[in-house]
Amino acid sequence: MDKSIGSIGWIDLTVPNADEVKDFYAEVIGWKPDGLSMGDYDDYNMTIDGTPKTGICHKKGPNAHIPSQWMIYINVADIEASCTSVKKLGGKCLTEIKAISGYGKFCLIEDPAGAVCTLFEHE
Repeated sequence: MDKSIGSIGWIDLTVPNADEVKDFYAEVIGWKPDGLSMGDYDDYNMTIDGTPKTGICHKKGPNAHIPSQWMIYINVADIEASCTSVKKLGGKCLTEIKAISGYGKFCLIEDPAGAVCTLFEHE
């Protein structure tokens, strides 16, 4: 996982049928699905030789509002400053800034053209 500022540090796929889709990518690409408990269901870290390469997530819980798509996470130095710039420059913050203990903070944004991505500040 690349943590340098400005790089794409992670990619998740969010879909309504993650169980089926993880099997599709396991067969097509060779990724091994490792379940990640979300309480009453599992999302998946897709790995090769034990190294996480991407995530495949169910479109429910905290991901229910995310469009079905591959979502890139772009590393930023200061998420609060970046979110201020998003709004000032005609974009939208689609979620509040959220923290993941042990990882960092993130916010789903939409740029002025309507494209979405997630900004991520590492701890």
